Amino acid sequence: MEWFLENSVLRALILGLIPALATSLGGLIGLIGVRGREVHLDVGLGFSAGVMTVTAFTSLLLPAIELGGVFLTTLGFLTGVLVVVLLNRIIPHEHLMKGYEGPVSMKNKIKHVWLVVLAILIHNLPEGLAVGGSSSIGLSMGLITAVAIGVQDIPEGFVVSFPLAVAGRSKRTALAISVLSGLSETVMAVIAALLSTGSTSLLVFTLSLAAGSMIYVVSHEVIPETHRHGHESLSTTGFILGFILMLWLESLLG
Repeated sequence: MEWFLENSVLRALILGLIPALATSLGGLIGLIGVRGREVHLDVGLGFSAGVMTVTAFTSLLLPAIELGGVFLTTLGFLTGVLVVVLLNRIIPHEHLMKGYEGPVSMKNKIKHVWLVVLAILIHNLPEGLAVGGSSSIGLSMGLITAVAIGVQDIPEGFVVSFPLAVAGRSKRTALAISVLSGLSETVMAVIAALLSTGSTSLLVFTLSLAAGSMIYVVSHEVIPETHRHGHESLSTTGFILGFILMLWLESLLG
């Protein structure tokens, strides 16, 4: 137990499994609930956006500013935004509802299922970094972030498996993609912890980079997706519920 408390990489690995398990659970729910409706996806995504927004500020940006100041935090934040923008343009991927993004020349050269996997990996980049970076600050902060990310990953896991099941894909394939989605966050959490070890500046940069990429994903992808199908009021309700839940988690666990 003492080694766990002192070893930030091990801490990130263990805590990074929380969102992985939660995403897998959401994937199972998506397979069971294949008769659900589009509105359920929008409410779930809105909920995720609310959790991610609060997490970006309370678990990432504010600690980063306290540790390293606003200049380095701003630099890391903008770098996080730039990283996601570049990944979206360079890596061929396909969102389950938004469609294909990336080089046009690669659109028909990669199987659809792998394009979906690549989109999930890009989307989960900031979440894994958030868990790993906050774990480097301490067990309490890491646990808060891991639980928050895990809670919002349940509807995300649902969003991954549900459309695949409805489209007639193998349930085994849909569940495997959900599990892979969660494990990618575990891997990124360990990478973030490794980057943050031994340097306060690197920790600050990692925290703010995770926040920047997370806020960009929320603004550029998640919220617009929830407003495409005429469910704006319900998806906004989901956003507010996720926002409030994260505030309570921060208060109770912090």
